[in-house]
Amino acid sequence: MAAPTGPLTLPAVVEELLSEMAAAVRDGAPIPDEHLLSLKFVFGSSAVQALDLVDRQSVTLISSPSGRRVYQVLGSSGRTYTCLASCHYCSCPAFAFSVLRKGDSLVCKHLLAVYLSQVTRTCQQLSVSDKQLTDLLSAEKTQEA
Repeated sequence: MAAPTGPLTLPAVVEELLSEMAAAVRDGAPIPDEHLLSLKFVFGSSAVQALDLVDRQSVTLISSPSGRRVYQVLGSSGRTYTCLASCHYCSCPAFAFSVLRKGDSLVCKHLLAVYLSQVTRTCQQLSVSDKQLTDLLSAEKTQEA
């Protein structure tokens, strides 16, 4: 039996799944059911909750002239969370507990909603000045303290 050329990690599987979903959307086709089932298999109930956030257009990309980009997700509780897709981070308590502390989840529903909104091209867009973006991030840090 030949040894595999390299281990296939879960993040690579997720990246491939999201890529295939994006290809379907680009081609104008609905996302195949098997991709949605795979999403549910990998992420459990978070997948359904994230899809609900995307359906409700709860994800906003905030960008500034310097090229900084953050996402804000209006959670089901009515609270807004900041997500940094570039480093796979969300400011919600579930991310801190389940992803960072326990390590039993890859992402929270808010971060998954960001990835899915990118795939489905349903992300709201907001351009702000660099100062406004800094103020927004500083205000959130103050709320967390």
